Amino acid sequence: MLKLKNVSKYYYQDGVIAEGFTKVNLELHLGEFVVITGESGSGKSTLLNVLSGLDTYEDGEMYINGEETSHYREEDYLEYRRKYVSNIFQNFNLVNSYTVEQNIELAMLTNGKTKREVKKEVNELIDKVGLKKYKKTLASKLSGGQKQRVAIARALANSTPIIVADEPTGSLDSKAASSIIKLLSEISHNKLVIVVTHQKKEIENYATRLIRMHDGKLLENKVIKKVNLDDEVKPKKINDIKLSSMIRLGIRNAFNIPIKFILMFVIFLLITVTLITNYASFKMAEYEEIDGSYNQYFTDTSDKRIIISKKNNEIFNSEDYSKIENIEGVDYLVKQDLINDYYMYLSSDNFYFSGTIMTKKIDKVDIGVMPKEKDEIVIIGNKDNWYLSSMSEDILKSTYRLENESTNRNLKIVGIIYDNDLLNYEYKLYLNDELKEEITSSLNHVSANIEFKLNNNYFGNKNGNYLDILVSNKVSDGKIYVKDNMNIYCKDYNCKNNILNITIDNLYYKDSDVLTIDEIITKDNANKLVDMNYDNINDVIFMSENDYNKLFNRGNYQSSIYIKDVRLLDDVDKKLDELDINYLNLRDAKYSEVEMVLQIIKIFKLVVVIVLVVTLFFISYFIMKIIYKSRNSYYVTLRSLGSTKKVCINILMNELICLASITYLCFLIFIRLVSKDIINFEYFKTLIPYVSFKEYLIVYLILLILSILMSYRYGRKIFKNSIMKNYGERI
Repeated sequence: MLKLKNVSKYYYQDGVIAEGFTKVNLELHLGEFVVITGESGSGKSTLLNVLSGLDTYEDGEMYINGEETSHYREEDYLEYRRKYVSNIFQNFNLVNSYTVEQNIELAMLTNGKTKREVKKEVNELIDKVGLKKYKKTLASKLSGGQKQRVAIARALANSTPIIVADEPTGSLDSKAASSIIKLLSEISHNKLVIVVTHQKKEIENYATRLIRMHDGKLLENKVIKKVNLDDEVKPKKINDIKLSSMIRLGIRNAFNIPIKFILMFVIFLLITVTLITNYASFKMAEYEEIDGSYNQYFTDTSDKRIIISKKNNEIFNSEDYSKIENIEGVDYLVKQDLINDYYMYLSSDNFYFSGTIMTKKIDKVDIGVMPKEKDEIVIIGNKDNWYLSSMSEDILKSTYRLENESTNRNLKIVGIIYDNDLLNYEYKLYLNDELKEEITSSLNHVSANIEFKLNNNYFGNKNGNYLDILVSNKVSDGKIYVKDNMNIYCKDYNCKNNILNITIDNLYYKDSDVLTIDEIITKDNANKLVDMNYDNINDVIFMSENDYNKLFNRGNYQSSIYIKDVRLLDDVDKKLDELDINYLNLRDAKYSEVEMVLQIIKIFKLVVVIVLVVTLFFISYFIMKIIYKSRNSYYVTLRSLGSTKKVCINILMNELICLASITYLCFLIFIRLVSKDIINFEYFKTLIPYVSFKEYLIVYLILLILSILMSYRYGRKIFKNSIMKNYGERI
């Protein structure tokens, strides 16, 4: 039973108090079809809104099943509407972008049912209101009478014991109005139906009770037909909306209005592009600052280079290399990587070149031919280099001496390759495999700490009196040749047959050997003993290849891999971890004298990103609020169906997350097409290398966070005012 006892409703506006109605006493029961009439401004709609819980009252008491409601807060009224009341509005209050079916199922989904559960019931309700052939028709395409039938079906779908209708026939023709009144009369047999109308004649034949109001007062409360009344109004069992339904509604809302979808797509795209381009620009600035960075141990500090070793300090075997080379993202492997950091110096009568060795396989040259013989090499440089572009013929005709080896080796440049990634003054040298292996082998002692002991005299890295080591096929195993300047450390100034102790200590092992000085190199015998000019031999000892290999060439403890793209570093690192491989990314092992500048850039980047995100949030929210102004009626509808603030916010959140995700996916596809040169967009192509997977993920997370924040902010705005104020203003 619904009962009002001396209930009054007042409105306060600009310091003036206006009456809605005063001192109303009324009792209503299930099974009644109650009609409230009166002229405009008589208070009939206000009374209906109080009965339905859409509006509050000031004086008296309203009872539902004997329970007082004067203490109700907004949350209590929401609970009351969910359990007891369904509204049929004069302007239908349908979701115009939904079909007939979707409008009806909305009431069921928001009350905890799933789409599968409601399918049969929705079809039955559509049949009941005579709209079977309009099931898939958008509400915006229906006539007024058809829209009102959908509104009635939705009210029935809400399964509440009380249905209230405010001027349900006000905008309909007489035929449509008659059918609507008849349908409401049929519904009232097991429900309490309350209808407000100013057209008394159309409805009095169906009414069981007639209430007439004038100037906010109840003038008439007349029982027209006696029906079996039920004193207890049984509340509807309510359930929370399912997560799947919130996601379904969010996705549906993302696409149901094309212009809204396009506008929100543009907003999220602008946010994405702004964040990505700003981040990439800062990253580019960092890279420009560290362009002069270096590492004191490694000459080749390419960002694509990774130094690797086994975690147990063992030698790499063929199986290890096979697994490493098969890692996705690895471009090529350099097994003995000391040659990567070897700097060659070449000189001729007219030219001087210096540079690192290119270890990646090359198939063709721009000028000349590929090296075939041991002492043939190719030079690589920028096409704008004056020597390489203007004097290529003279370069290819000249003979060059390898200056940084104590040798009479002569080399010939047989080809030129242009690489504009190198600076105008930079060179790289590409060697014949045989020469590369020979140089590689001779470098094995470079990275070790070596100590030589001769008659209690010490030489080596730690002593500041370093002796170089060269291999000669003329030296017997267990023997060495030394230059005659070593005689000062021996008895009678003659070191022949003296013992030289060699101790080596590197990152991977420590060992020693004892060798006998077999020959003393002098001006007279230098060419005969070692095929070298005496003047080119400085602080060096010669040993056999077997002795050298025994000390230094035991296998590869350290190698290098080069990846195809710096953005793959993290992925390759993970795979190396899985293989128990130690690794050092050269990108992270550089020293820069502009470290302070880099720190300033990073701090500035962080501040700018934070300010940018906050600014983008308020700008995007302001635009979103304008775009969604036409959608406010949707959330008013949800509230009238009993949806809580949390439900409305979650539905909006799912919609915005869906829009953000689609926008971001489209952006990633665009970036992929640009990177593959399918789309020619030079600006983005320049920025792409500076953004890694982690940064793309962070930007996506920012989009999600912005979507969530906008949902909560907008949700609070929707629930800031009462449902009647929002309904009247359409916000």
